[in-house]
Amino acid sequence: MKKIVGTIAVFIITYALFSAADYLFPVDQEWYHSLSKPEWTPSGSTIGVIWAILFVLISLSAAIVYAAFRFKGAKSYWFALLINYVINQAFSYFQFTQKNLLAASIDSLFVALTALALMIVAKKYSKVASYLLLPYVLWSVFATILSFTIYSMNL
Repeated sequence: MKKIVGTIAVFIITYALFSAADYLFPVDQEWYHSLSKPEWTPSGSTIGVIWAILFVLISLSAAIVYAAFRFKGAKSYWFALLINYVINQAFSYFQFTQKNLLAASIDSLFVALTALALMIVAKKYSKVASYLLLPYVLWSVFATILSFTIYSMNL
């Protein structure tokens, strides 16, 4: 029972932490809508839904690793997740608080790279936990391309 409660707690805490940027660094809608964007830019609501789904998948990955290995048994996974989390949160800070499109774009690249690293590390502990991160890696690559495109269109 203790293991189940811990696993659920890890899922909820991970989801809450990844969602924190929405509250810490709210989107300045007026500024964001004033930016030039490519035609293939998803709507804000679509982006929000995709991130919510990705946060569920990231949280499931963390819960699976926790259920099997706890924290001490999977130190490299937790370290990679922590690094990715900090970089992920930094994107919203650069993009929406600092309104620095270049820094946000560079940060987005690091989100994609650390998401890939997390996926690789996760495979050491669980193939399922690793595969759950594939959509995050793919979306992060897309987001990086989009971010650099928006930056270049707004020089």
